[in-house]
Order: sequence, then C-alpha cells, then structure tokens
Amino acid sequence: MAENNSFFVDGKNLSKEALERKHKLENDPSSRTNHMEYMPGMEVIESDICDKVMSQMDSYDYTKYTAVDVRNALNHERCTIEDFKALLSPAAESFLEEMAVKARMETSKHFGNTVYLFTPLYIANYCENYCVYCGFNCYNDINRLKLNLDEIDREMSVIAKSGMEEILILTGESRAMSDVTYIGEACKLARKYFRMVGLEIYPVNTEEYKYLHECGADYVTVFQETYDTDTYEKLHLLGHKRVWPYRFNAQERALKAGMRGVAFSALLGLSDFRKDALATALHAYYLQRKYPQAEMSLSCPRLRPIINNDKINPLDVHERQLCQVLCAYRIFLPYVGITVSSRESKSFRDGIVKIAATKISAGVSTGIGDHESKYTGKEDNKKQGDEQFVINDERSLDTMYDDMQQAGLQPVLNDYLYV
Repeated sequence: MAENNSFFVDGKNLSKEALERKHKLENDPSSRTNHMEYMPGMEVIESDICDKVMSQMDSYDYTKYTAVDVRNALNHERCTIEDFKALLSPAAESFLEEMAVKARMETSKHFGNTVYLFTPLYIANYCENYCVYCGFNCYNDINRLKLNLDEIDREMSVIAKSGMEEILILTGESRAMSDVTYIGEACKLARKYFRMVGLEIYPVNTEEYKYLHECGADYVTVFQETYDTDTYEKLHLLGHKRVWPYRFNAQERALKAGMRGVAFSALLGLSDFRKDALATALHAYYLQRKYPQAEMSLSCPRLRPIINNDKINPLDVHERQLCQVLCAYRIFLPYVGITVSSRESKSFRDGIVKIAATKISAGVSTGIGDHESKYTGKEDNKKQGDEQFVINDERSLDTMYDDMQQAGLQPVLNDYLYV
C-alpha cells in the first residue's frame, strides 16, 4: 500500500487518481482485496474462538424465541447461552423492566455501587483505512494532526491535574504516521501521570502488544465494528482494517502478549444489532474461559454523526433496545466491566450506571490536541485535529463525579495497585 501513502494520510486535496480509486472502491467490489485474507506482516495465530463465535451467531434465529423462553431465562439462576439468546430477542422487549431489576442485582452483587471514570486521549487522527462510517477515514476532508511527545505530555498533564487516574490512548489507524514506537512512547508518558493506561489503536502482532505492555499499557480495546463478515466487507473498503479475521483475533494476541485486560465492542447500527450483540458477548465469553486470568470488558456504542457523512445511515437501535442489550450482557456475564461512552446522552448514562454499566468516560474530546483549552478554558490558537465523531455527553470529570455521588453511586478513579 506504500504507493497510496500520498493521499492515505490526508483526505484534503485528493488527486484525480485518488478520487477515481475512491469511486471505484465504492462501486466496483472486484477492485477490493479479499477481506478474509491476511496481508503480509499480519500474524496468524491458531485459535478456535472465531469458529465458536461465528457458529453461534450464524445459527441465531431470534424470531423463534417466545415470552416463555424469556421467562425461563429470567428464572434461571445461571444464564446459559440459550438464555442469553432469548434475552436479546424481540420477545424480551416487553420484559425490559424485569431484566433491568435482575441486571441491577447482578451489578450490585459483583460491583457494589461503584462506577469507574476514565477519559480518552486522541493523539493522532491520520488513517490509512477507508471505512465509510468513520470521521477519520483516509478520504475524509478533515484537519489531520499528530501530537508530538511534548504535546502529548502537556495534554496528559492537564488531564491528570483534573484528578483523572485512568486514560485511554487512541490514534487513527496509520502505521505510517502513528507507528508502534510512537504509541509506546505515549504509553511511557502516560505511566508518569496515570495508574491505568488503555489503548484503542490499530490491531498489531503479539510481539508488538508485548512491547506496548512493557511500555506501560494495561489493556487493549478493539472494536470489531460488526461481526457480520458480508456487511463488514461493504463498509471497510481499503486498508489493513479491511482484514476481518486479523481484527477478530486482536484481543487474543494482546492476552498472549501479557496484557491484563481486553475490551470488545460492535458498533450498533452497522448491521443486525441483536446478532452483533450476541457475537460480542460470546467473543468475551469464550476468551474468558481460555484466559481465566484476564479482565474482560464490553461496550456497545451506537453510530454517531461524523463530519462529511453521506455514505451511511445507521440502522435503528433505540435507547430501549440499547438498554435491553446492556441488561442482557450483565445477566449473561455478571463479572465483566460494561462501558457506556459519551456517544450516549446524559440521561441515558445516568440511568444505565444504576442498572448494568460500571464504567463511563468524562471530560471527553474526540478531537486532537484540545484538552488543554477544554480543561483550562483558555483560548488556544494552536492547530487542532478534527474529531472522529460528535459526542453527546460533554460533562467534565468534576461534574460527572458530583452527579454520580448525588445519585448514590461511588465514583472510582482507580482501584488497581502495582506490587
């Protein structure tokens, strides 16, 4: 892909050749590479997890479940995979209040009334992928920026002064502009300021995850986006992200490399959300049994508006359906962390942390290099990179902390000690 770097890393001023390539990718499926074949340099691992997940998802017919199946699932002390399928089905929508009660009991049993707070830090928005729904995609005409190490240090210092102790470092998916060494140096800086360091970057090989762990990263988040391989192919037209199986196995490579935890997610609204929710949870479920020492987390963000969006309209996933998915997650996997991002509204997040969610973001910016101005209130004339998507809940850490306390919850900034 080296021949395309001139326009991969900057969506502005696309050449005629680039525009023609973009049009061809969108309209001629034969011009795209096979999304199920690994590219050179991608590590292949032996694992049966994918087969297990996809077998369950492909055979899932949620229309066959009835109110009796849902009632039985709620009455069982232990939620089986079959019970979980019933709880995700349309038949369970009329049982949402009962599901919420059971989910709240499980959350209280395993997490008490705690809610964990973190903030994301985007350090670069260059990307080599063409994913039609993402604001960072290589063809999108946005302001691109990569923070240097001094700028990363300054952003982290500002965030740490707010009291935050957990940070999630994010980049666009470009090895050319955000290589593993650069991300590793960001992890080393983060370790100076924060007790928990997470990564949400492009998938890498096991040895690279090992290096990032040695630099200070604790856990890795990877959005599969959708587990439906046919839909995935139509949405990811170019770049390393197009390779569905390499992305699927990212969490397992991270665990093999020594990461303490991994997080899973589908972007609800790209495909059939019930099947995507099933696959997401089963991905964590099967890996938990293979790596029992690992911490597992789930999230289920919905599509949000992006700059210059004219290619994708989200399938309907309303708040009531999102609540159903989250309650089903909690009942099926009572021990996992569940994160609800700032994509969702203040009222929804305030409600769901009392029921099923255990972690929320605060003081969020999905742009590049604007935490200093956002946190201090000072005008900043420095160049800033455009955001990945538009957030919904813009509360600061202090506001979020106070809101959680007033709701009778115990906000937690960190509970992990290094020994």
